[in-house]
Order: sequence, then C-alpha cells, then structure tokens
Amino acid sequence: MVRLPAPGRRVVVRYLLSSGQATDALGELLSADATTVVVDGKRGIERIAVADIVAAKEVPPPPAPRPRAQ
Repeated sequence: MVRLPAPGRRVVVRYLLSSGQATDALGELLSADATTVVVDGKRGIERIAVADIVAAKEVPPPPAPRPRAQ
C-alpha cells in the first residue's frame, strides 16, 4: 500500500495502464480507500485502482502564472 497524504492535498500518483505503460495523475487528492484513489487534475477526475499504483507522493502547489509579455 502506498502512503498518501490527507484528501485536499496536491499529489502525483504513478500507475500502470492496462497496456503495462506507466502514467501519472497530478492534482488534488479527493479520496483514497483500500481499493481506489481519486485525483482531480487537468484531465478531470481520475479513479485509480490501488493495485495499479507504482508510487505516489505529495507535491508542492503549482507555480504562479507568469505575467504575459506585452
């Protein structure tokens, strides 16, 4: 079992797709239980089976947007 922070924190979760390739879900951790982790990121809400998770950790907030060049 991968240790995750409390819901509401920003996380990155690396997990395996059915093809065997690894991919990441980056966003707010909405919930986690013994079978499923739910992350809300740029691709929308992702429900990830705990059995497919390779690694997970809390990450810092995203950087502030850069000012647009005029």
